[in-house]
Amino acid sequence: MRRDYQVRLPGAPLTGAEGWPPLTEAGLAPTWLEQFRVWFADAVAAETIVEPNAMIVATAGAEGVPSARTVLLKAFDERGFVFFTNYRSRKATQVSENPVASLVFPWHPISRQVIVIGDVERVPRAETEAYFASRPRGSQLGAWASPQSTVVAPGEVEANMRELERRFPDGSPVPAPEHWGGLLVRPRSVEFWQGRPSRLHDRLVYRIDPSGDVAIERLAP
Repeated sequence: MRRDYQVRLPGAPLTGAEGWPPLTEAGLAPTWLEQFRVWFADAVAAETIVEPNAMIVATAGAEGVPSARTVLLKAFDERGFVFFTNYRSRKATQVSENPVASLVFPWHPISRQVIVIGDVERVPRAETEAYFASRPRGSQLGAWASPQSTVVAPGEVEANMRELERRFPDGSPVPAPEHWGGLLVRPRSVEFWQGRPSRLHDRLVYRIDPSGDVAIERLAP
């Protein structure tokens, strides 16, 4: 016999977005960017969301097998969404073969999520170097030490880190590795999902065509 179960996490509402006004076409901002800014600010203000910039990044390579992982959003603007990674990692290798990705911001405690589908490209090198320079020193060295997504021996990454600490002693600048940098996801669509009771959730999506024209559609929950 098939059963449907409801799982309630501590502190999470069982039903929809209690306290949020209805999500309507008339209430949406003119652009996805303005709407995302509002929702991102709400997520930052919510004490129940530890890392509101955490997003699931789904990619697939030439063979079409999907892969997903959680990555931190580092910037968003009129171009799209930016995160940073090792260009030799699985996700970067996959987008080099198939330059499309999907992002999900799972803001479960406030009954909201944002889903992005878009084309992926590298950010300008100057942008990568500026961001890399702002990172903590340990993170800078870690970008050099880890051959991300490859098989390593126990202690190999830690040994790499010790060697890098000798190579770049305290006080010396750590340059951004050539194999490390930013990826920009330029949206084809940005969906805003808001929970409601009885699973009658609101789903409004901005669809952006190559010419830049935007259509807003409501999807069934």
